This record gives sequence, C-alpha cells and structure tokens, in this order.
Amino acid sequence: MKEFLLILFSVILIDNLVLSRFLGVCSFLGLTKSVKNAMGMSVAVIFVMLVATAVTYPIYWDLLEPVGLGYLQTVVFILVIASVVQVLEAVIRKAFPPLYRAMGIFLPLITTNCAILGVMLINIQETYGFVAAMMSSLGAGVGYMLAMFLFAGVREKMEKADIPAFMVGLPSTLMAAAIVSVSFMGFKGVIENLFG
Repeated sequence: MKEFLLILFSVILIDNLVLSRFLGVCSFLGLTKSVKNAMGMSVAVIFVMLVATAVTYPIYWDLLEPVGLGYLQTVVFILVIASVVQVLEAVIRKAFPPLYRAMGIFLPLITTNCAILGVMLINIQETYGFVAAMMSSLGAGVGYMLAMFLFAGVREKMEKADIPAFMVGLPSTLMAAAIVSVSFMGFKGVIENLFG
C-alpha cells in the first residue's frame, strides 16, 4: 500500500506531467482562461488516462511484448486513446453541450495530448504492475487537474491585474507558468520525508 501511495503522490506533486515533465502544455496554456473549462478538460483527461491504461496495459504485456512486437506500443496506444476519446466526445456532446462548445478543438486534441501517451509509456518504462500503473495514471490525471486548476486561477487573477503593456498576453502567461512550475519543486522534500 505504501508503494502505491508513493507512486500516487509522487506523480501528483513531484513528477507532475505538466509542471515537471512539460507534457500536455498545449491544453495547459489553451484551456486555462477559465476554471470551468480547465476542470472540464481535466476530468476528460483523467477519464481517458484511466481507461486507456486499463486497455493498453494488458495489450502491451500480454499481446505485444510476448511475441516481440513491443516496438508497436506507440501506434497501438494512440489507436486506443483515439477510440476512447471518440466515445468520450460523443458522450460530452450529448450530455453536456455547453462544455462541448467550450472545449471546442481541444476535446478531439486529447487524442494527441502527449500527457496521455506519456503516461502509457512511463508505465511501461517503469515496469509497473497493473494496480501501480492505474495508480500512476490516476496520479498523473489528478496532477494534471491540479496544475490546470492552479494556473486557471492565476490567469483569472492576471486578467484583473495591471500588467505592463510589453508583458500582456503570452509573455505574462509563460512567466506565470514558470513560477507555478517552480513552486512544485518544494514538494520533493516533503514526499521524501513522508515516504522515505
């Protein structure tokens, strides 16, 4: 149990996909203008990460690797992720039309969100068991949500701030993202002391 908690908290706080590994930055920068949109995208990403992990794990370890076709993992993983996203897109379009319109082009782009593919590949690289891989995916998704939520809050505050003209837009957004990213470095010592 301690191992699973260590994986979960490490992926959320220390090895955060967005803030430490810089995966999924396109949606991080594109969908954090409002907390509502950031949360909608985050829930969708968590769902896709968990379902894709549950499907790709046995495909890789039971089908591809035993017959020497492990090199096809990226292609297979992208096909699985694309299938899950298509189902998710249809559900959101029917059940939550305002969220579907708000997410716009970013919803189909979950298919190519490098954070999701990155989690699948990291789980294989770390040779996690199934439960550990699911914990890693859950932690990665929660870490993605945390980063999105924090940065959406920062961006909403920045909209009301008096920012010098040369920093308005992308420069201030990237500076704020860097500061949020650096703030997560402090969690490394905390996690090591708790589980070390």
